[in-house]
Amino acid sequence: MTHAELHADAFATLSAWTPPSHGQFSLREAYLGFLAARPDATARSCAPGHLTASAVVMSADRRSVLLTLHPRVGRWLQLGGHCEDGDSSLAAAAFREATEESGIDGLVMDPAPLDLDVHPITCSLGIPTRHFDVRFLVTAPPGAVAVISDESDDLRFWPVDALPPGTDASVTTLVAAAVARG
Repeated sequence: MTHAELHADAFATLSAWTPPSHGQFSLREAYLGFLAARPDATARSCAPGHLTASAVVMSADRRSVLLTLHPRVGRWLQLGGHCEDGDSSLAAAAFREATEESGIDGLVMDPAPLDLDVHPITCSLGIPTRHFDVRFLVTAPPGAVAVISDESDDLRFWPVDALPPGTDASVTTLVAAAVARG
C-alpha cells in the first residue's frame, strides 16, 4: 500500500473513532488537522512529525501487559513503531510491530484505536520531531511466551497493577484504557 492509501486509511479510521474522553477528542481533532495539512503524515520522512502505530499487548486474562525496554529511550514502553510500505492500515502497522517485536503467534487485534499520544522524539531522522502515535489493543493467546527481538533490551509481561518502576504516565494510562475496554 502506498503512503497516500495509508494516509486515507488513517484519516478514515480516526474520523470514525469515538474518543473515550474530551482530551482524546481534542487529540483526534489535532491528528485530523495534521493529516489534512500533510499528505506525507504517515511517512517517517515527514520532519515536522509523523503518525506511528503501537500496540498494548495484553495477556489473554487481561492481568498482565507485555512491555519492551526500549534500547534508545531506556524506558518500558508498549510495542510499536513507524508505518512502513506495505502496511494496509494503521491497525495493520500496529499488528505487524506487535508480532515482530513480541515473537508471539496468534495475537488478536482490536481494529479500533484505543488511545492517542503525541510525544517529542529524535528518531531515525536524527533531528527532533514528534510521533503522533495511534495505539491499539492486541491480545495474546493463553500461555503466550514472548521472544526478545533486536528491537528490545528486555521484553516481559508485567502485572497490570505492578508496572515497572518509573513507568511513563502515558503507558500507565494506556494500560488502564486496555483493562477498561476488556
